[in-house]
Amino acid sequence: MLLHRTTPVRPWRRLAAVLSAAALGVGLLTGCGSDAADGGSDDAPAAAAGAFPVTVEHAFGSTKITKAPRRVVSVGYTDDQAILAFGIKPVGMVDQYPNPAGTSPDVNTQWPWVKDKWGDIRPEVIMSNGDTGPNYEKIASLRPDLIIAVYSEIDRAAYEKLSRIAPTVGRTKGEKEPFSAPWQDNAVHIAKALGKEKEGTGLVKGIQDKLDAARTAHPEFADQTAVALSWYKDSIAPFTTTDVRGRLITGIGYKGATKIDEIADGKFYTVLSPERVDLVDVDRVFVIGDEADTEALKKFELFTNLSAVKNGRVSYLLDSEGPAVGAAMSQGTLLSLPYAIDELVTSVGRNK
Repeated sequence: MLLHRTTPVRPWRRLAAVLSAAALGVGLLTGCGSDAADGGSDDAPAAAAGAFPVTVEHAFGSTKITKAPRRVVSVGYTDDQAILAFGIKPVGMVDQYPNPAGTSPDVNTQWPWVKDKWGDIRPEVIMSNGDTGPNYEKIASLRPDLIIAVYSEIDRAAYEKLSRIAPTVGRTKGEKEPFSAPWQDNAVHIAKALGKEKEGTGLVKGIQDKLDAARTAHPEFADQTAVALSWYKDSIAPFTTTDVRGRLITGIGYKGATKIDEIADGKFYTVLSPERVDLVDVDRVFVIGDEADTEALKKFELFTNLSAVKNGRVSYLLDSEGPAVGAAMSQGTLLSLPYAIDELVTSVGRNK
């Protein structure tokens, strides 16, 4: 589901993780895990005090965290942003949007909603979008005392390998398919692991209040069905209502296109064959894509024939380029959502 190209990889192209149990020797993992248990070195800023010890239940069991972590590695695609929201700068993270060749700094530390949080800190990349799995050796070398793998596709074998390096928190216990948990659940889940569950609940409420305000200001949304989609492999690829983009759209008041969920069969998106393009013939369409793909989509006759397109009810949202509204939607984090909500509502105002 990933394309290897010099332009940033679009955020919905998450890898289907294939993690080999033999990728790294057990001895190395166990040894580094022991170092992490001692708290690691003091060259990482200490996290603000939280409520410890804490035990977090997740999809792979439960993890006890005895004290505030000093060196946190984010294995989930967007978990770094949730961690940042609590004033903790991960020492390792996933490159969800690979940089164009030869450019720096890492675009994932430069989004408008995270740039000030990162400051001058540049975390190590422990996996890039398109890799078959995280770099265990690099993770071990960072001497983490906590690994967060919530917005992630890791399986039990990968979880067990990570747990031999440091205490690891997997995705929420009730998440049936990777990337399907509500953003609210992910945020509070990570907050609990950091000893900041109460603070996390408060941040979630603030965003929920913002969503409620958008619905109140735009009661007309409730009578309309909307869908978010991208252009992928020369086809229209809509996102499901359980994906973060779908949840944001319904969060501001629209009805979701649930028939897409049926054919997606548990995935967070689907690629439509020409005869099923009717599934996105809805009242409002949000297109997430950078200029090249957006221009290709606009030349696709089946798309231009949609009633929403003919009637100008389409919002074209740049992904990693420009204001990067698409990236903010796709990440769906405590940091990106306030920005995404404002921009999403504004885009509708421009395209009534």
